[in-house]
Amino acid sequence: MIELSGVLGVVVVALGMVLTPGPNMIYLVSRSITQGKRAGITSLGGVALGFMVYLLAANLGLSVVFIAVPELYFAVKLAGAAYLAYLAWNALKPGGLSVFSPQEVPHDSPRKLFTMGLMTNLLNPKIAIMYLSLIPQFIDLNKGHVLLQGIVLGSIQIVVSVAVNLAIVLAAGTIAGFLARRPSWLKVQRYMMGSVLGTLAFTLALDTSGPV
Repeated sequence: MIELSGVLGVVVVALGMVLTPGPNMIYLVSRSITQGKRAGITSLGGVALGFMVYLLAANLGLSVVFIAVPELYFAVKLAGAAYLAYLAWNALKPGGLSVFSPQEVPHDSPRKLFTMGLMTNLLNPKIAIMYLSLIPQFIDLNKGHVLLQGIVLGSIQIVVSVAVNLAIVLAAGTIAGFLARRPSWLKVQRYMMGSVLGTLAFTLALDTSGPV
């Protein structure tokens, strides 16, 4: 039902988004470094729930809108390409700070950690744009079952994002110490991620194929 190219496309987008410093990463790293791995994992649970909320909300509307107005495909594609270009610039611009040097935060209860993880994700514009503008571009209307395709592709994104974030949570303290001693490595990571995002943005912007 779903082409391998679509799956790989979502994986690349998911990796690009999760490895680009944003509210989710900053919050999870801050909690892991200042309150421990268990706090980071609890916070990640809230983030994962936020992904599922976006997944259902976006796809329940998407299945109707894309079939009724396929012309919106091009507007969606350009919006996604523009946002990827914006993320690429943020990764490549000079003067960026490492997400692994967070400010000290107070210790909170597990319930508050989970809730804050959920709210951080729900209020993250990067996640909203990903579900409404980026992932839909890998849906093939010719294959039918638009809703199911959206849910499957969104689920792939959630698995990738949660797995990467879990690895970051577990390794936050070690990574923070490593980068503190080797600041040049941070630049390498930023340039590599910015290049991937920029290339994907350029490819999407030049793609003139339609949704049907």
